Amino acid sequence: MKKILLISDTHSYIGDDILKHVKKADEVWHAGDIGDMIVTDTIKDIKPLRAVHGNIDGHEVRAEFPENNRFMCEGLDVWITHIGGYPKRYSPRIKGELTNNPPDIFICGHSHILKVVQDKKLSLLHMNPGAIGIHGFHTVRTMLRFEIDGKKIQNLAVIEFKR
Repeated sequence: MKKILLISDTHSYIGDDILKHVKKADEVWHAGDIGDMIVTDTIKDIKPLRAVHGNIDGHEVRAEFPENNRFMCEGLDVWITHIGGYPKRYSPRIKGELTNNPPDIFICGHSHILKVVQDKKLSLLHMNPGAIGIHGFHTVRTMLRFEIDGKKIQNLAVIEFKR
């Protein structure tokens, strides 16, 4: 079993409010718009990190983190990308591969809108943790915490902070 902390859109912010939850996780997954490398360096000093770059990320972040990160966790196929869209409205950039070879979990960021929805057509769980950074239009900062046990996702929780 693995405890996952899923974040996105930090936009260079990494405060104690986030780090408290990083310490409780087995792995941290970041769905892009990292901002400054201090964010990922700080997380990697505490826990293993899987991440992708986002549209605001500069050369240094893009050199370290890919646009797409697809991997196995426990018994689940996971795909993280920053701009991926939503069920019935996936990004044209990934729609073909997503349709032909869907993962069990498809994760994106970018919208700053928290969303967890089952895509019944592709038999996958779509997750967007919203934005945890302090920059953007969102009024509530959000991230997700969950456990993966074999092929089961359990104990999914939304963590919220006011801006």
